[in-house]
Amino acid sequence: MTLGWTVFIVILVAAQVIGAAWLMIASNRTTIGEGATTGHVWDGDVVEGNNPLPRWWLGLFWLTIVFALGYFVLYPSFGASSLLGWSQIGQYDRELEEAEQTYGKLFAAFASAPIEELAKNPAALSAGRNLFVNNCAQCHGSDARGARGFPNLTDDEWLYGGKPAEIEASIKGGHTGVMPGFGAGLPEDTRNLLADYVQHLAGRDVDAARVEQGRPLFTTNCSACHGANGEGNQLLGAPKLANEIWLHGSGRSAIFDVITNGRMNQMPPQEPVLGADRVHVLAAYVYSLSKRE
Repeated sequence: MTLGWTVFIVILVAAQVIGAAWLMIASNRTTIGEGATTGHVWDGDVVEGNNPLPRWWLGLFWLTIVFALGYFVLYPSFGASSLLGWSQIGQYDRELEEAEQTYGKLFAAFASAPIEELAKNPAALSAGRNLFVNNCAQCHGSDARGARGFPNLTDDEWLYGGKPAEIEASIKGGHTGVMPGFGAGLPEDTRNLLADYVQHLAGRDVDAARVEQGRPLFTTNCSACHGANGEGNQLLGAPKLANEIWLHGSGRSAIFDVITNGRMNQMPPQEPVLGADRVHVLAAYVYSLSKRE
């Protein structure tokens, strides 16, 4: 939190505490007798009473003020400093350390086993599924079947390779994939021909004349990444176009939009968050998803 926000919160809380204390002191300066009224009368005979708070109730208000002042000093109300030395970051780090002592041994026991072996180990798969649900399901879905812009992990199509070591490397280091947009460099007619040719690569019925017109355009603008026949390139993370598996939508308008505006996808690295042992188990779980009967 910035210094400005810290000062603002300190002033706001202090003003509220001081204001509450002043209100109670001011209200008790005048001795109010039993049955006294405020002098307000409604409808000729309805009189507003002016009875003091019971002493025990007033004492509770003072206790809340004392508690607030104690909390104010003991905990980091003034930014990072406090008499107890407590901070939310410090507590988070301690909880992480305790969790590592409890669960780290479990994952360390799997560290030396090959991924192919762990993919058949029920205990490893159970641990891997928990990791997946907490760290991967937000993008790839709880069933790992992905969504638009997020790959399906249950099939045999892999942007960066589906071998155990390749999957583990992808999870560890992440990837950033960029498809440049051609909207500023190619006329609309050219982009339409490219969209038709991409549909042809996927096996769809497209006018033969447009296919022949689009072929040299694809070779010039797209084959360097996607391959001469749309077979893709795992080194670059360029998707295979010669099938019916689509990352950003399969309709002609979706294909045209990708060609025009491009796309940028990022798979964040998980090793800094999970550690190497957990990534190893997670990779085994992901590998098992595409090897099911």
